[in-house]
Amino acid sequence: MAGANAKEVFNRYRGNPIITAADMPYPASSVFNPGAVEIDGETLLLMRVEGRSGMSHLTVARSADGFTDWRIDKAPTLPADPIGHPEELWGIEDARITYLEDVGRWFITYTAYSSAGPCVALASTGDFRSFERFGPVMPPEDKDAALFPVKFGGRYAMIHRPVTSHPAPKANIWLSFSPDLKHWGDHQLLLPAREGGWWDANKVGMSPPPLLCDEGWLLMYHGVRTTISGGIYRLGLALLDRDDPTKVLRRSDEWLFTPTATYEREGEVDEVVFPCGWLLKGDEVRLYYGAADTCVAAATASLRELLDWLATPAARP
Repeated sequence: MAGANAKEVFNRYRGNPIITAADMPYPASSVFNPGAVEIDGETLLLMRVEGRSGMSHLTVARSADGFTDWRIDKAPTLPADPIGHPEELWGIEDARITYLEDVGRWFITYTAYSSAGPCVALASTGDFRSFERFGPVMPPEDKDAALFPVKFGGRYAMIHRPVTSHPAPKANIWLSFSPDLKHWGDHQLLLPAREGGWWDANKVGMSPPPLLCDEGWLLMYHGVRTTISGGIYRLGLALLDRDDPTKVLRRSDEWLFTPTATYEREGEVDEVVFPCGWLLKGDEVRLYYGAADTCVAAATASLRELLDWLATPAARP
């Protein structure tokens, strides 16, 4: 099996968790699931913050070294706007960030929680201080969306996770294309959740945005194993063709990263590691993730080791 008997590929930052609700400059219940970018020589996290109302919004944290001395905005950076955008009635969650060179702006895919269920929404920014909302681009129930940073055949591409109920409830990863970031079509199944006792059976979803490397597009996705005591959120890898993202070159049979630390196993939702952002610095991949839906943590890995792990014989399309 892929990665069997191997050492841990990801190393947790020794100072984890790096941000908790106690670090917030305003009252918050929890902080987790951050998108991540590097801007102006600093690491910027766009974190999901759950207020004491139970609703979520997005707030920026900045750090010179990406691990310590976080400067957190004094108020919500991107609050929900249920008046102007009724799809955000019950909050906004889980930002993934992609820079589109042809537009010259950062684009944020996030979950807008409407009264009819969660849907994929889109916003853009040039400085993470002011934002332009584009509203929902996928109807409920859909979430875990991320854009590719380049076009394919003149079209933008987005990975997302709709939920179906026939013949039984299931959440698969899909791929869609758009000429203008507004009208989406050519929808196709990309990574189906497996059946039976697999770690990623019945429910999978995209984690950080696709990461371009020499071999293709590296994907990290989460799978949910349902047990008698609840779900376990774990992470696996897949690789897409560099020029045609509809082609899955490899997919790991085994999970790569699982909750083991106390801050990952105990919290608002136990047994969860959930990344929405990662950064590539040379060969080092920095992963930023929510732990137990309660706090923000970080881990690092070698990109070469990740690709070698995925290249083992059991990793298959």
